[in-house]
Amino acid sequence: MQQAQGLDGGLQILTVDDLTREGMGVGRINGQVILVEGALPGDRVEVRLVHQAKRHAVGKLVRLIQASPDRRKPPCILADHCGGCTLQGLEARAQQHWKQQLVVETLQRIGLLPPVVRPLLAAPEELAYRNRAVIPLERDPRGTLRAGYYRRGSHQIVNMNRCPILDPRLDAMVAPLKADLDGSGWPVDRHGAADTPGLGLRHLGLRIGRRSGERLITLIASHGDLPGLASTAERWMARWPELVGVSLNLQPQQGNRLFGPETISIVGRGWILEPFCGVELQIGAETFFQVYSEQAERVTALLMDSLGHPSGILLEGYCGIGTFSLPLAKAGWHVHGIEQHPSTVALARANAQRNGLEQRCIFHEGDVGLHLEEALSQNRPGAVLLDPPRKGLQEAVLASLLAHRPPLILYLSCDPATLARDLRALCSDGSYRLESVQPLDFFPNTSHVECLAVVRLQAMERP
Repeated sequence: MQQAQGLDGGLQILTVDDLTREGMGVGRINGQVILVEGALPGDRVEVRLVHQAKRHAVGKLVRLIQASPDRRKPPCILADHCGGCTLQGLEARAQQHWKQQLVVETLQRIGLLPPVVRPLLAAPEELAYRNRAVIPLERDPRGTLRAGYYRRGSHQIVNMNRCPILDPRLDAMVAPLKADLDGSGWPVDRHGAADTPGLGLRHLGLRIGRRSGERLITLIASHGDLPGLASTAERWMARWPELVGVSLNLQPQQGNRLFGPETISIVGRGWILEPFCGVELQIGAETFFQVYSEQAERVTALLMDSLGHPSGILLEGYCGIGTFSLPLAKAGWHVHGIEQHPSTVALARANAQRNGLEQRCIFHEGDVGLHLEEALSQNRPGAVLLDPPRKGLQEAVLASLLAHRPPLILYLSCDPATLARDLRALCSDGSYRLESVQPLDFFPNTSHVECLAVVRLQAMERP
């Protein structure tokens, strides 16, 4: 290890006072920042320094000298090994406090923005909430199937038979499905081996409608040579009456992209139906849909409150399958959605037709950065709703917003850092005022937090 300045590279004792955005404990020795996996704010720990980066060192937790008053026994027996839920050892209220402070400090530090952050809306339940799982698969050297999430920063699977953050109806399927796949004899890919040709199974996908109870199984594999798949799928359909279909997604490419371009329905249908805020959504195996359905419903209510009485056109970028577009259209808005993925746009249009909203909801296929300018100039919307991926808004999107200055911008973000960056760009010339930021806990027991920002045009003549 390259030694940190003032540190001897051996055992050190420190008090943890914060967390990184990835959930690693943060402490200091002689002013040097030390990051420690598994350490929580308030812990006093002994660590062995294992790596020196430019601005910090990394320590491996050797001994917990004094536990934080907010430390608890994790609800999952794999919490110390699995990289899926990094904050299970922290009491729920302490998690919520940290997420609130993360949003406040990030907006002030990166965005140079005023303190307009509302109290975080905690999740109704911290466990048993996820409506979807995509679980990596592998065979160990003896040929036994392993299923589970990766250790932090690795492609090493932590074998599991249950996951307490999953909807219990999905959780109950993990162990029997794992046993069936183990006994199938089907080959399984080696995870993390980029030079290895596709061998077979890669992931097990599960999805459930929280309201409808409909379930969907999707096997992700590098090829379709899985003897007996149809008969196995039929047995699963008979075992679980709420199971509406079994699909096979073909992903021959190595890398981090989970789903491939082709999904084949083996038996039943390749989608579930789910009531959501007064509409019915068709959700496919690969479809992006918020993993915490109840919190997504709260977002919809917040959007309606911020928008007020429907008045003309609402333009939505990154609209997906119409999760928010359709309830807002039903409330009276004329929604124009932009989404770049063709299959997602097709599903959004089908959802509009299913709900009799095709006259109020128009979906355009294309990149938001390329198409927002034209949409703003042609429609002059009363409001713009944006729900971008973690990397935030493209520069072209920001430029179009500042050029056309719609009166209201609603920005739903899954990353406080890129949200702060984009809000600073929108508000820097005084055209817009940040009215509020509402954090929501969509991912209890993880370090992720969702935010809804409301940005209004200052009182001035529009172009």
